[in-house]
Amino acid sequence: MNDTALAVGLCLASAVAYAAAAVAQERLARAAVARSAKALLGSGAWWWSAGLNSAAALLHAAALRYGPLTLVQPLGALTLVAAVPLGARRAGRRVAATEWRGTLATVAGLGLLLLPASGPAPDDTLTLIEALAVSGATLAVILMLTADKDPRSGLRHATASGLASAAASALTQTVAVAAGRGGALLSVRVVAVALLVVVFAVGGMLLSQRAYRGGLGAPLAVVNLANPLAAAVIGMVLLGERLQGGVPGLLLAGAGAFLAARGVLLLTRTTPSAGPGPGAGPHPGAELSVQVGRVAV
Repeated sequence: MNDTALAVGLCLASAVAYAAAAVAQERLARAAVARSAKALLGSGAWWWSAGLNSAAALLHAAALRYGPLTLVQPLGALTLVAAVPLGARRAGRRVAATEWRGTLATVAGLGLLLLPASGPAPDDTLTLIEALAVSGATLAVILMLTADKDPRSGLRHATASGLASAAASALTQTVAVAAGRGGALLSVRVVAVALLVVVFAVGGMLLSQRAYRGGLGAPLAVVNLANPLAAAVIGMVLLGERLQGGVPGLLLAGAGAFLAARGVLLLTRTTPSAGPGPGAGPHPGAELSVQVGRVAV
């Protein structure tokens, strides 16, 4: 199995684990369990979702060892694709036709992206100065996005979560590549970067938990759009990653990105006809999801 195929396989497994964790987190948020840190820490279901997130993060880190950021991060959108049937099953309803169309468009778009993004296994890593610069810039943007305490700020928290996850992935790649080379694992740079990975990974999970108070679809879609865009910028600016195939490759990647984004937006605009049970009202995130779809389209 070549490096690209291995990276894709690890990404698929990671996406399923992340999706299961997201569905669990959204249910906790809707049940008002996520209103305080004390409530979260006392919830066995939250610890289960945290374990799933940790397993997904490890699989993602392994994928970053074998594939570049420009390949691995877009595949994170498969989390939303996996979350759709999982969420529908937990809610006791069927997957809507629009959801299936969105899923197919997302998968097709990602398939187009894979061709120009399938470069060699990563070899370059962030220097300590670059890692600190990425961390500082990401933290500054996150603070700006989350400064407003408006309870309806779920999409801003989702964007912040996506940025935190992108930074964590870029930093993780430095640690993963260093580990693959053997030696230097206890160097000041690798240890410092590993600590930053933990900070951003945990921060991203908590920010997403906050975002899911308004529902799952729209916030998860925003996370999965902000994450690869930010990671691609880091990869191309600091790690020398490039799309393959010249101008045709760029056009193919653009078409794939458009199709995948369209699929994600279709998924966010879906309003399930069946609720989670008798007497249940509309899905809490339905109105928000529709608004996001209209604005983005």
